[in-house]
Amino acid sequence: MTGNMHTMELPRLIEIGEKNLDGFGRFLCSLAGGGGYGAADAAKRPDGISLVSGSNVRRIVKKTVEGSLESAGIAYVWHKAGKNSPDSLDRVRAEIEEDGTGMVAGIGGGRSVDTAKMISFGIRKPFVSVPTAASHDGMASPFVSIKSDRPHSIVASAPLGVFVDISIIKSAPPGLLASGCGDLIANIIAVRDWQLGHRRTDEYYGRYAADLATMSAMMVIENSAEFAEKGTDARLIVEGLISAGVASCIAGSSRPCSGSEHLFSHALDAIAPGVGLHGEKCGIGSIMMAKLHGQDWRRIARALRDVGAPTTAEQVGLDADRIVKALCMAQGLRPERYTILSESEMTPRRALSLAKSTGVI
Repeated sequence: MTGNMHTMELPRLIEIGEKNLDGFGRFLCSLAGGGGYGAADAAKRPDGISLVSGSNVRRIVKKTVEGSLESAGIAYVWHKAGKNSPDSLDRVRAEIEEDGTGMVAGIGGGRSVDTAKMISFGIRKPFVSVPTAASHDGMASPFVSIKSDRPHSIVASAPLGVFVDISIIKSAPPGLLASGCGDLIANIIAVRDWQLGHRRTDEYYGRYAADLATMSAMMVIENSAEFAEKGTDARLIVEGLISAGVASCIAGSSRPCSGSEHLFSHALDAIAPGVGLHGEKCGIGSIMMAKLHGQDWRRIARALRDVGAPTTAEQVGLDADRIVKALCMAQGLRPERYTILSESEMTPRRALSLAKSTGVI
């Protein structure tokens, strides 16, 4: 981004359905410019597709996905996603470059989608997102979470297409959907931090992207009591997560969906890798950051409880020391990004008081 200029890269086609996985091949033909399965559309089919997935997801979707691709006349090669570490990404990238295919699809949770997204960006091939869990907003965003000594997100490419089978989302463990709710609620804090950064440093602020991200968060907060009674509406959460991803595409940065609460989550990734889901940690971080902002943090905590997301460190297997350390470390991960944590130094004493006063520890 230069000055007030930035580029918006948006998904071309999004399909959300129920038990529609058998239409995946048709969807890919539509992306390639076709729309049917007949011989007349052969020139418009993708030149093969590399499929990145974990072992469990592949076992569940393999028969349906392969049948759909074969019916559409699309060649395919499967690849196993690993950790989002440089070595793992390099391995899968080398395998995919040997395929000679025209597209890369990430089928699964955050790891598979992020792996495919990052690799497709590096080799300049279109990326298709096929999430099987609604645990965070990465399904439609251009950003990738990288696991390293300094966990962070980097920009890649927005997906050319997003294909969602809600029946698969519903069959995933309920904690994943609750995590997605936490990631959406976090937008409330991210937007407030973005506004603060705009006031303090005159950085670019896009109201449309901010309002879209806020609307996605408010859908969860305003409906949380009904979700507690009747169950969380998976389609609504998926649509909210996709909208949040699109908000980041419009903004040209992760600002509408990633603020101090995400910095806290990234700090926990470094301190306690593998403990807790991303959206769970962002939700807990949102409670504390809301208090720093002078917002109604109790309402955020109540909404998280309603959707079955954790509101305390203990619920995600974290102790007080790690929470305090993460709060003190968070802003240092991205000092250039102005947030509420930039307003004053977060000392261990202040961090402990914040976490205790909000019931996080």
